[in-house]
Amino acid sequence: MMIWSRFVAAIVFYTAIPLSMAENGEFQTVSKLAPIVGLMIGGVLGGLDQGLAVMGMPLFTRSAVVVVSWIVLTGGLHLDGAMDTADGLAVTNPDRRLQVMSDSATGAFGAMAAVSLLLLKTAALADLPQGRWLGLLLACGWGRWAQQVAIARYPYLKPTGKGAFHKQAIPSLWNTLPSLLLLLGLSALPMWFPFLLSPFSSILYPLFCLAIALIVPAWFHHKLGGHTGDTYGATVEWTEALVLVLLTTMF
Repeated sequence: MMIWSRFVAAIVFYTAIPLSMAENGEFQTVSKLAPIVGLMIGGVLGGLDQGLAVMGMPLFTRSAVVVVSWIVLTGGLHLDGAMDTADGLAVTNPDRRLQVMSDSATGAFGAMAAVSLLLLKTAALADLPQGRWLGLLLACGWGRWAQQVAIARYPYLKPTGKGAFHKQAIPSLWNTLPSLLLLLGLSALPMWFPFLLSPFSSILYPLFCLAIALIVPAWFHHKLGGHTGDTYGATVEWTEALVLVLLTTMF
């Protein structure tokens, strides 16, 4: 029951799915299950995509509907963080960046970041006539593993911030190993489905996904000297987008 309670709490924290049974859930450890929730989100989106395909919806329109549903399903949690992060990084004075990121108002750079992310995801999906379900699954999974890396590997810049408790849940990269092994295995699935990717691409894709999931949180750390709840969200969003874009180059 404890594991189930934690899983339900993670679903409530990372999605907009209303589950009243999680009111007293263990939210302090939700980040441990973030990649699993990501795979669940990817599975739901993949199912939606298949259903729309059966209905005969054109590829581009279907891609746009899936991306919008992606935002609805997550409540825009990570996209909001990506927007705030973009506004903060646009400030030339490093000492003011965290202050700007804390401002709830969205600036021009935040809006541009949101448009860029949505455009990349929609265009990438539109260029994937096959293997879309796998792309959605892996994008959501790797995005949240990258967030775990950001939590475990880099300092949290706002000790009193809403994301501070994640640091206690994942104190070391070793805590991310189970999720990493699972994602590497799933990323190698095309090896068993030759019609998706060539054998060479099937070997490279998991390694490139791993590289993206390591580089994105490292880049935000380089720019800010650490992470906040907003950059955790930005890490998820940019990793998701890049993993999808990468898949379009593997065919």
